[in-house]
Amino acid sequence: MSAIQQIFQRYAPEYLQRYGDAMPAVHQKVIHAIIHCRDGHFGRHVYQCEACAGRHVVGCCCGNRHCPSCQQTKAEAWLHKRMQELLPCAYFLITFTVPEALRHVLRSHQRVGYAALFQAASSALKKLARDERFVGADQIGAFAVLHTWGRQLQYHPHLHLVVAGGGLSPDRQEWRASKAHFFVRVEPLSIIYRAKFRDAMQQAGLLDQIDPLVWQQPWIVNSQAVGDGRTSVKYLAPYVFRVAISDHRILSHEDGKVTFRYRDTRTSRSRKMTVEALEFIRRFLQHVLPTGLMKVRHYGFLNANSATPLERIRELICALYEIIRDLIEPVPEPMPKPLVCPTCNQPLRWLCFIPPGVPSG
Repeated sequence: MSAIQQIFQRYAPEYLQRYGDAMPAVHQKVIHAIIHCRDGHFGRHVYQCEACAGRHVVGCCCGNRHCPSCQQTKAEAWLHKRMQELLPCAYFLITFTVPEALRHVLRSHQRVGYAALFQAASSALKKLARDERFVGADQIGAFAVLHTWGRQLQYHPHLHLVVAGGGLSPDRQEWRASKAHFFVRVEPLSIIYRAKFRDAMQQAGLLDQIDPLVWQQPWIVNSQAVGDGRTSVKYLAPYVFRVAISDHRILSHEDGKVTFRYRDTRTSRSRKMTVEALEFIRRFLQHVLPTGLMKVRHYGFLNANSATPLERIRELICALYEIIRDLIEPVPEPMPKPLVCPTCNQPLRWLCFIPPGVPSG
């Protein structure tokens, strides 16, 4: 059982008693899912050991995307697919943030706010990439991952975009490469991004809720070259299917308090923070996304609806690709770990599924 599940099982009932009436339904659903993950509430699977013939009943996982116990396999599959999509070119990791004074609006209007964040960042990047002084490409390829947390679990919405270093010409017959260590200038990118976000807020009727000074201050956009892209994809993979904090960062949870580890952004040194258990749950829940909201989005030729296959783009980038393609060792697809008998460590064979509420007998 994960530390986060133990914290929720022990302290969430009190949290619900205090704040349940004012909580969003999706938060209550997440609490329920985490508490009951793998305890049989969602049904059970029955297995039999092929060696000692012992039977074992395993509770079903909840499957909730905010449950830390259910996401590891999904992360591995996502990483494998992204690795298969990498092109033989330079890659960049570009991060878009919003000023602190704007965060309360995003937290209160998450669907509109997050949609504006994705739209403003992607369209600003596309616009600047078309400039001949930078890439001069009509279509680029990128995927964006939404994060809403800082290292101390505070609310800090931002986007990470992994961007291929180049793009396609208007007729889609030429690859136009960016410089190996430079994609676009972040100063004009930040200005365009801010203007497009403001337009989205105005269209949504939320402009009057935002301090006008927000539009006069610089917005932070960071861009860094990450080589062939593998590093950035591996960095992001654990975050795609994780919310707020990983289990290994939690050091203790006792006497109504939770202590966790974080890395200081200024010194890069590891620090400890202790908060009340109910405050920990509050911080965790503020990163629960609205139902159905996509936290990963693909753009340009990385979009599933792109008319130009990645294989064709690889050929445009490298004339020798067709020759060396068969010599490249493929990235192996992750295989699910087989269940083994806790008694003799031999493989288990699935027998049947027991629905929720039915005694195992």
